[in-house]
Amino acid sequence: MPLLTRITGPRDLDRLSLEELEQLAGEIRTFLVDAVSKTGGHLGPNLGVVELTIALHRVFDSPKDKVLWDTGHQSYVHKLLTGRQDFSRLKMKGGLSGYPSQAESEHDVIENSHASTVLGWADGIAKANQLRERDSRVVAVIGDGALTGGMAWEALNNIAEAKDRPLVIVVNDNERSYAPTIGGLANHLATLRTTDGYERFLARTKDILDRTPVVGRPLYETLHGAKKGLKDFIAPQGMFEDLGLKYVGPIDGHDIEALESALARAKRFGGPVIVHCLTEKGRGYQPALQDEADRFHAVGKIHPDTGLPIASSGADWTSVFGEEMVRLGEEREDIVAITAAMLQPVGLDKFAKRFPERVYDVGIAEQHGAVSAAGLAHGGLHPVFAVYATFLNRAFDQVLMDVALHRCGVTFVLDRAGVTGTDGASHNGMWDMSLLQVVPGLRLAAPRDADQVRAQLREAVAVEDAPTVVRFSKGAVGPAVPAVGRVGGMDVLREPGTERPDVLLVSVGALAPMCLEIAALLDRQGISTTVVDPRWVKPVDEAMAPLAERHRVVVTVEDNSRVGGVGSAIAQALRDAGVDVPLRDFGIPPRFLDHASRAEVLAEIGLTAPDIARQVTGLVSKLDGRFDRAADAVDSVEPARD
Repeated sequence: MPLLTRITGPRDLDRLSLEELEQLAGEIRTFLVDAVSKTGGHLGPNLGVVELTIALHRVFDSPKDKVLWDTGHQSYVHKLLTGRQDFSRLKMKGGLSGYPSQAESEHDVIENSHASTVLGWADGIAKANQLRERDSRVVAVIGDGALTGGMAWEALNNIAEAKDRPLVIVVNDNERSYAPTIGGLANHLATLRTTDGYERFLARTKDILDRTPVVGRPLYETLHGAKKGLKDFIAPQGMFEDLGLKYVGPIDGHDIEALESALARAKRFGGPVIVHCLTEKGRGYQPALQDEADRFHAVGKIHPDTGLPIASSGADWTSVFGEEMVRLGEEREDIVAITAAMLQPVGLDKFAKRFPERVYDVGIAEQHGAVSAAGLAHGGLHPVFAVYATFLNRAFDQVLMDVALHRCGVTFVLDRAGVTGTDGASHNGMWDMSLLQVVPGLRLAAPRDADQVRAQLREAVAVEDAPTVVRFSKGAVGPAVPAVGRVGGMDVLREPGTERPDVLLVSVGALAPMCLEIAALLDRQGISTTVVDPRWVKPVDEAMAPLAERHRVVVTVEDNSRVGGVGSAIAQALRDAGVDVPLRDFGIPPRFLDHASRAEVLAEIGLTAPDIARQVTGLVSKLDGRFDRAADAVDSVEPARD
């Protein structure tokens, strides 16, 4: 009987021998490769933390002791050891989340999968434990990449202040977050990794003392945990201890016995301790180890033996942007690129290969990236900062006060905008168009297809006196949606064929095909519809108000929060222009969305062609004063399938 099937909770680990624990580690890696290859998910990070997670749950008593995971994409092993071994619907509706989830288990705490937050959480929980006089420990696991985030160092500054407040910080150092970790801190950790004199000295000492009766082992533990002067001489870990943090390590993150020893010492210590663990991302799976880009950080469905994708989904939005960036770089020497530790995921890898001296990876530090972009613009360059839409939330103040206030020509390219689905609440890019509406002078484009990504990116980088934003969706980009006309700066995608049409349907970004489907459904109900794509949704095009005035109803459809989004901006623009036309805005409701496929999420929130057409039909019927019009007739129309 496999050992893994006998693990229903962390305390089941207590009765296993070291040999059995090593067998369990192998079984977990086999399980992860088999399970994640079927569903997709974060494979490489979890293969790297198998022994570390086993040791954590052997030494600490979760859920009494709080084991906190920064980012959380490396929590699959934690899920397995806390009784969750059905990975058949990982990241799918009704299945396990790809991150810790309080709804799944009492062992999970932090659901936010944005990096560099765990130390702030740990600081707060440790303070609460102290005030409430709880006999429990807090252990925070943070990657070396997440330590490049400013929030982590803000937390360390506070944690170090309390010398008598127990808190264990485990640095999972695998030299890479998505890509190889870059920066001064990374260089310091690299020095620690490559300075092995201290560990060699301890290994030799351990062999001698283990053979010394009675006092040998206690003396070794004392030496290993207390000789700061010796460690300062051999390994430059002083940066952490100068902050007031006890330092243990570096430890082989795949040696369960060494990990348990280090974690046990840290647990016994009465104040903040850093345990520095060296791990190998993708360990035990050769295709991941051979992937120099990101060691299979995140994969789709793959063949478990080869690591190759099961099927290709065709060109995606990210690659379209990446290819156009290379062309722009060849045409303009002033264009530079910025990424926050996500060179490949945001499509800048080709630009980096072609122009390595014109790419800046700032680490997981979106705030710094935005301010640095302002400085680059001031210096005569045009920076393009490519970042996931949900991660730009973290740099809002810098966009507002450093880029916009100073009228800097910076282009922000927001990948994974709108509903992303399977990664859950923290990864849906559903707030960017609401947040950015309040930024004076900022211009925001929402391309509907690949051609528009190319065109609007070029329009964006041509602006030198204000921030510009280009946002697009996740996944495969569909066929081109041609315009049949132009009104002001807006593309007309469908003309109504009548002088006084019923509905002006404003389509935002990638929802253009759905909006054309809505118009077709309305047409079957005798409702004439004009469909326009504003292209640039901020500022609202001056032609919008007079165009709306020629219609009876305005309907906006956007893949963004309804609160403060494009619909709200258009409504305000119509009011300012004195255009009194009813407006109905469709978008994402103001709530956090559970993980599921994009299509399932859109269906759940009513952002589908039949749902919207049904409601618009009812609205037009009320305007007609006729309630016998069968809005429900839309139900009989078969919706388009993905």
